[in-house]
Amino acid sequence: MELAYYSDYAVRLVNSEEPARNKDTLTSVEAVRSLFGGNASAGRRATDADVTRFRSVRARLRAVFEAADTGDETLAVDLLNSLLLEFPVSPQISGHGTLKEDGRPDWHMHLADHPSNVTAGYAAIASMGLAFHLTEHGADRLGLCQAAPCRNAYLDTSTNRSRRYCSDRCATRANVAAYRARKRLETERSASTGRTADTSQDSTTPTDL
Repeated sequence: MELAYYSDYAVRLVNSEEPARNKDTLTSVEAVRSLFGGNASAGRRATDADVTRFRSVRARLRAVFEAADTGDETLAVDLLNSLLLEFPVSPQISGHGTLKEDGRPDWHMHLADHPSNVTAGYAAIASMGLAFHLTEHGADRLGLCQAAPCRNAYLDTSTNRSRRYCSDRCATRANVAAYRARKRLETERSASTGRTADTSQDSTTPTDL
């Protein structure tokens, strides 16, 4: 499993809450386990205590995205470094028994499950994945959706660093909103121009015959 994959863990956790919409899906052990996605076995040890611990880590990861989104790269790095220090990773070489085309084992780096608790393990791999993405692509590749009130986190993988929304749905919604705003402005300007012309016409003194 490539280290870049683990950055999705951070996005997944941050987006389990939508503060502006007062939504939070991280309310049960089942919700914690679902965050592990295809790696379901890693979440089996989750307990009720992990719900609160996961929420704490989530707030700290969101702060990293917020700092990056506002252009404060140093703060984003400092916040991420504090997570890396608190939740160190346990790397190991893994192959899962798969072979390459030439018959050699398909070895790759894997982040092992944390021995203490599920939250520590998830925080370690999410932080490491995010750190890898930041150092490889830049802090400006960590963003928060610009389609208010969404503010979901995303990782910009576009070739021209142009991503501004977390999904196609939010991009469409923002474009529609912008279009409607332009149409309203055009209508208001047209109405204002019409009123100005009428006022000018009414104030003209009739020519004596």
